[in-house]
Amino acid sequence: MTDLIETMLPAIEIELQKQVSRLDVPRTKAFHDMLTYHMGWTGEGAGTVATGKRIRPLLVLLITAASGNEIGNPPGGSWEPALPAAAAVELIHNFSLVHDDIQDNSEKRRGRPTLWIKWGMPQAINAGDGLFVLSNLAATELISTYSSEKVIRAIQILQNTCLELTRGQYLDMSYEKRSDLGVEDYWPMISAKTAALLSCCCALGALLGGADEPTIDAYRSFGHYLGLAFQVQDDILGIWGNEAITGKSIASDLVEGKKSLPVLVGIGKKGRFADRWAQGPIKADEVQEIAKLLASEGGYAYTHEMAKQMTDMAINSLREADPQGAAGDALRDLTDKMIRRES
Repeated sequence: MTDLIETMLPAIEIELQKQVSRLDVPRTKAFHDMLTYHMGWTGEGAGTVATGKRIRPLLVLLITAASGNEIGNPPGGSWEPALPAAAAVELIHNFSLVHDDIQDNSEKRRGRPTLWIKWGMPQAINAGDGLFVLSNLAATELISTYSSEKVIRAIQILQNTCLELTRGQYLDMSYEKRSDLGVEDYWPMISAKTAALLSCCCALGALLGGADEPTIDAYRSFGHYLGLAFQVQDDILGIWGNEAITGKSIASDLVEGKKSLPVLVGIGKKGRFADRWAQGPIKADEVQEIAKLLASEGGYAYTHEMAKQMTDMAINSLREADPQGAAGDALRDLTDKMIRRES
């Protein structure tokens, strides 16, 4: 399992660098430098922490290899022909991060100054746009191996996902000033903002691996519930996580007023937590007390149960998809690490 992923990761970086190199020309070299910085390849702090874990492209490649192949597709469960799709989803992910950092006024990304802090908002917006266009160009390179019908379908999956991401971001930002939100408002937002891209990765991998329609649907469902479980777990870590492990202050979610699932549960209880929340921003020196209060009113228990339910549904969908071979084993192991993480 480790050997397979460690073979895929360098191939993903090479493919990403190839796609981003479209902008490496004399007049826009500085623009190219912005993108290589954001992708974690250059600048102070460059390296594996700055690049991120590349979970999304790994899902594409593992599922491509684990799905089996139909006539006319690459033989023997090969994952290399799907590299342009793997690059496309990672570029989409990073375009969304650049824009999120601006919209959320975030000064740091993976421990480094964000693009808008280093180069200003107008140029950072343009860099995000560039990453989006590069993702589309990467997807078109699938035509060298796959049928035109399959490539068109893959691009449709990608574009529908991008539209879903904008819906999720709209909901996320619109929720910031609303005081009438309940738990029922949470799921549509994270389904679009977090789960949509993971679901896209899984559907793409199955499509390019030659899976039949029921199997593609099972993988799509797996990605959806994996994304929900991942986000709910993130909400838990954002309040009750071990700061030494997560690498970020556990004060941030409460201090920033993030309407995460446990917070919405607490607000819905209309108890002491809801009263304190209504009084205004929580201060850093209150966080431990408020986190304990929220847990005592059921915020932790409910959220933990939802994480378990989403995890079970993801695992059931993965079992239905029935991934094969070493890639299937690696996919199961990667899934386990994602949904049982501590950071």
